[in-house]
Amino acid sequence: MKNIYSHNAIIHLMKNMQKLIEPLNLIYYEYDKETNSFLLDQNYSNEHIFEELIKITYILSKQNINFFVDENKSLVLNSKDTLLAKTKRIIGSVVQNLKNNSLPIYVLNDKKVKWAKNLPVIKIETIKCDIDFSSYDALIFTSKSAIYSLDSYNHKWKSKPLYVIAPQTAKAASNLGGKIKFVSKEKHGNEFAEELLPLLKNKKVLYIRGSKIVSNLVEKLNANSVICDEAIVYQTVCVAFKKKIVLPKKSIIIFSSPSTIECFLKNALWDKSYTAISIGHTTQKYFPPYITPIVAETTSFDSCVKKAIELINSTFAHRKF
Repeated sequence: MKNIYSHNAIIHLMKNMQKLIEPLNLIYYEYDKETNSFLLDQNYSNEHIFEELIKITYILSKQNINFFVDENKSLVLNSKDTLLAKTKRIIGSVVQNLKNNSLPIYVLNDKKVKWAKNLPVIKIETIKCDIDFSSYDALIFTSKSAIYSLDSYNHKWKSKPLYVIAPQTAKAASNLGGKIKFVSKEKHGNEFAEELLPLLKNKKVLYIRGSKIVSNLVEKLNANSVICDEAIVYQTVCVAFKKKIVLPKKSIIIFSSPSTIECFLKNALWDKSYTAISIGHTTQKYFPPYITPIVAETTSFDSCVKKAIELINSTFAHRKF
């Protein structure tokens, strides 16, 4: 007889969902506690998304957790897809878009992020590097820029197993045909090195990076039985604005790297009404003393925007109260 979980057991499963799905190593779907859903990143489309969908639905079915796929191809858990529920979702989505599109949230590059406005203060310049991939057992990436820059003139990297720092980097590599071997759970440079040590012991690897790095990953690996070389395939340079950037009061600005901090402050005066959101703890360390950033939950732009909206909503609720 099929085992049916009690309501309390289902609630317990929801609370422990992150632990339950951790072995799946998801990169295209992200579990959102607030909506009790697996949200699909709509920016990518390949066969690996279907593979992840199968993994998720299998484990949900095994745990007797009801779900349905909504109009955004995300998986909604423990809820019925009635006509009324679907209508409410659509209306809610329209209202939310109208509300959030007007918010003063800025990302400092040209990447399109839902509900954020683009203010590119940096640009990526490719550096061509002659690499003999045949001499390496694996490749390491810690940024999407390294992947895109390398792929613009050399496709041989796709034959090697890839060790990458975060789902966003993994998605970029996978979408171009790269073979993902490992995705960091820590998502921060120095912690990433710790994760790699047992995986790459006695191997020869190549770290493909930009001209500036903010971690001691290479030193850490070479000091612990991993032969790690480096190849610089891009550099980040500041965009020079003719006039100082002036943003609206109470703007929320998302900083995704130390370079975005440097280049924004070269082109703008910091206003005390602004709020800074750092995409990670490494970037957080590079803010000047007069800026205290808030760190996003995960190292993705979507997470940063979500954090920005939470801050705006909490401020509004506090004033209303």
